[in-house]
Amino acid sequence: MRLTPFVALCFILMLISFSGSAQRNGNPLAGKVICLDAGHGGTAQTDQYRVGPTGEREEWINLRVALLLQKLLEEKGATVLMTRTTDENVPFDDRVKLAVQHKAQVFLSIHHNATADSNANFPIIYYHGYSSENKASVELAEKIGQALVKKHYKRNVPVSIASDHAIFPAAGAKVLRDTYGIPAVIAEASFFTNAPEEARLKNPDYNRQEALAYVAALEAFFEKDPQNIAPKNSLHTLPPFRAAVEAERMSPTAKRWLQDYQEGRKLMKSKVPAAQQQAYDLFTRSARSFPDSYVAAACHQHRATLLKRLGKPEEAKQEALRAKEFYVKLK
Repeated sequence: MRLTPFVALCFILMLISFSGSAQRNGNPLAGKVICLDAGHGGTAQTDQYRVGPTGEREEWINLRVALLLQKLLEEKGATVLMTRTTDENVPFDDRVKLAVQHKAQVFLSIHHNATADSNANFPIIYYHGYSSENKASVELAEKIGQALVKKHYKRNVPVSIASDHAIFPAAGAKVLRDTYGIPAVIAEASFFTNAPEEARLKNPDYNRQEALAYVAALEAFFEKDPQNIAPKNSLHTLPPFRAAVEAERMSPTAKRWLQDYQEGRKLMKSKVPAAQQQAYDLFTRSARSFPDSYVAAACHQHRATLLKRLGKPEEAKQEALRAKEFYVKLK
């Protein structure tokens, strides 16, 4: 049977459409609803600590990466919800509402970090609450950590995966707390207070490289059904451990975080009670100065050991649980 030119054209278009649909359906991101939150925004006149050595501000970097990521995800067939697309200060409640009302399947808040130690530069990814309760968010954090190391840093760097209770001990971060039930993380890809990193972060190609790492992480996450998220505090409840926040992290004391940890390890070997108490104090100060660092979990573990030696078994159990629930080692 001979086809008319019109019928033949329709048939070809149908095949192209089917092929494109099949390709999109083969991608784990196709049809997914992802909420991207470019952290902060519109705060240049209200804070002086969210800025790098040569003036690059975190909120500008966050937005560049988020906009690049939006385009990449949409090309993969995802529906992307943006909490902001300009340098404006969007209330936390509005960010949360966007994700919840549109039934987002992932909430990803994009940030970059700051600390007093200008040598520090590594990824930190936060989940809400307890790791044993919020398994889906922990899984997402792990995928992001792996992708940032492999595709963004392209070398071995320490990765910290921590509960938001490590930095906001009373209730966690608002955007993670109020999106609980959705796999949700705050990802701090690197430190703009590190001068070489700040210079790289000004480069759109480098921002795109970071965005591509997030794409790879989200593809890996959606390749299988996410794990469960249990009700909050259904398994554990720990008292708050006070930590330095935002501007406090820029103090001279906070700069000693790694030195305090290293000196504490040396003193811990002593059998003299005074030396063990000093080690405990150093681990405490390190954990407070940089509560989400890659040594913070070890600080709490060592505190647990020392509390047991100092005759405080119940407090020791509490510290051991804190190290287990608030910090996850990247596989």
